[in-house]
Amino acid sequence: MVTTAPEAPSAAAGPKAPPAPTEPAAAPAPTALEARLHALAGSVPDPELPVLSLAELGVLRSLRVSDTGHVDVELTPTYTGCPAIEAMSAGIEQVLREHGRDDVTVRTVLSPAWSTDDISAEGRRKLAEFGIAPPRPHAADGVVPLTLTVRCPHCGSTDTELLSRFSSTACKALRRCVTCREPFDHFKEL
Repeated sequence: MVTTAPEAPSAAAGPKAPPAPTEPAAAPAPTALEARLHALAGSVPDPELPVLSLAELGVLRSLRVSDTGHVDVELTPTYTGCPAIEAMSAGIEQVLREHGRDDVTVRTVLSPAWSTDDISAEGRRKLAEFGIAPPRPHAADGVVPLTLTVRCPHCGSTDTELLSRFSSTACKALRRCVTCREPFDHFKEL
C-alpha cells in the first residue's frame, strides 16, 4: 500500500485571502398595505412646521407590517434630542389606529442621521411659500457650497443678514432681508 502526503501549498500562492464581505440583503419591496400605511404615516404634519408632512420633511424612514399584523415604524429626528419626536410618534400612532391598526410601534433611529437633503422638493417649495428660507442642497459629493447667501423667501433678494444662529427651533436661524427689511427663519443645512 502506497500512501502519499497531501500536497503542500505553493509558496508562490501565498496565504489564503479572507472571504469577501457580503453585503446585507436588500429589504424586500413594500407590500401594497405597507405602501398605503406609509403614505398615511407620512401625511402626519410636522408639529413644529405644520406646513410640512413627515414624508416631505424626510424623517419617516420605514414602515413594515409583520405576519401578525404588527406595524413597525422607524423615524429619524432632524437632530438628536429633537423635542418634536414624541409628538411625531404620537401623530403616526394616532393616524394608523384611526385606520384600523392597533398594534403599532414607532422607533427612533439615529443612523443614518437625518440631513436637510432628505427634505423633498415639495417640502422645500412649501417652506419658501410659508416664509422660511429652505436649506441649500449639498453638492453631489456631499459638500456644502461655500456660497453663504440665503435667499429671502419674501422678495427673493440674496442680500440678507444673520440676526441669530437660533430661531423658534434649534434647526432654524433668524435672518433679515436687507432689501425688504423682513425677518425670516432659515432652515439650517445639516
